[in-house]
Amino acid sequence: MSRCVTYSPVYYPKNIGHKHGGYMSILHRFRIPVIFALALLITAGCEGRKAEDIIGEPGLLHGKNVAFLITEGFHDGETMFPMGYLINHGANVTVIGVERGEYKAYNSDVTARVERTVNEVTPADFDALVIPGGHSPANLREHDDVIAFVRDFVGTDKPTAAICHGPQVLVTAGVISGRTLTGVSGIKDEITGAGARFEDVEVMVDGNIITSRTPPDLPAFSRQIAHSLTD
Repeated sequence: MSRCVTYSPVYYPKNIGHKHGGYMSILHRFRIPVIFALALLITAGCEGRKAEDIIGEPGLLHGKNVAFLITEGFHDGETMFPMGYLINHGANVTVIGVERGEYKAYNSDVTARVERTVNEVTPADFDALVIPGGHSPANLREHDDVIAFVRDFVGTDKPTAAICHGPQVLVTAGVISGRTLTGVSGIKDEITGAGARFEDVEVMVDGNIITSRTPPDLPAFSRQIAHSLTD
C-alpha cells in the first residue's frame, strides 16, 4: 500500500525567508503573506486526501496564539508545514528563541526570523508550543532559559508539540517521565533513558504532549495540534 507523503508549508508568513534571492526573498522583503497550498506537495498515494486537510479551514483557530521554538539549524519542513497549517486555520504564530534574529535551516537555504526571546514571553502568552526538529533542538537544550520556559509551559497543561529531534528539549526539561512519546528513532534511547516509553507511531498524544517522528508524519502532526487547540 502506498503511503501519502506531504512536504512543505501551506502558507508563507512574514518571518520565513529564503537565503539566496528569487521570488521567496522578494516576498520576504515585502512581507507579503502568500498561500502556497500545494506548491511543493510531493505525493505518493495521496489521491484521496482532501484539499482542506492540507490548506486548512479558515477561522477554526481564530484567537489562538501558538509559539514556534527554534534556533539555528531548524528543519525547514518541520517548521513551515505546521506553521502554515495553523496559520491557514486562523491561528496567530510567533517564532521564539534564545535571541532575536534570522536563523537558517540546516537542510536548505530557508531562513526564519525569531521575533521574541524566551525571556520576553511567558507561557500565559500562548495557547500551544511547537518544537520542530533538525539540529535546532540540540542547540536549544543548551540554554537554561529555554529549558525553564519549556518546563513551565508543559506545566500549564497546554498543548506542547515536538517532532523528530524536538523531544530532546522535553528530555532536558525533565517533563516526560512516565509519559509515552515518539520521535525520530535516533533519540529513542534518550526518551526511554528519561523515564518515558517510546512508540514508533505517526503521532502520539499523552496528556498535553504531542509528538511525531519525521516529515512524512507532518499532516497528522499538524492536524493533531489543531485538534488539541479546539478541544
